[in-house]
Amino acid sequence: MFIKGDLNKQVMRMINVGFYYKIKKGHEKEFEEKFLEIVKILKTTNSGLIEAKLYRSVEDPTEYLMYTEWKDLDSFRNFILSEGYKNTVSYGKTILDGKPTHRVLQELNT
Repeated sequence: MFIKGDLNKQVMRMINVGFYYKIKKGHEKEFEEKFLEIVKILKTTNSGLIEAKLYRSVEDPTEYLMYTEWKDLDSFRNFILSEGYKNTVSYGKTILDGKPTHRVLQELNT
């Protein structure tokens, strides 16, 4: 998941995560509203989330990229281990078309 190097330095630096989703047709608005709701909660709970943006494909309106910035890798790991995340994943199964993917990245020029 990460380039070789000092893992401690990687954990302490800001990370970016891209979540890729395909939504069942007819659930796009519901997905967009849920995104706003979750981001609002995460930003007010000191989760380590710095920013989150939602993008929709211009070719397929059921495909989305959620681009997030996190304080550090530990903040993101804590989020994906949280009960809230597990509940969101359970809910997502009802509106997602297939399994979502995500990529964890770090900016190289910082």
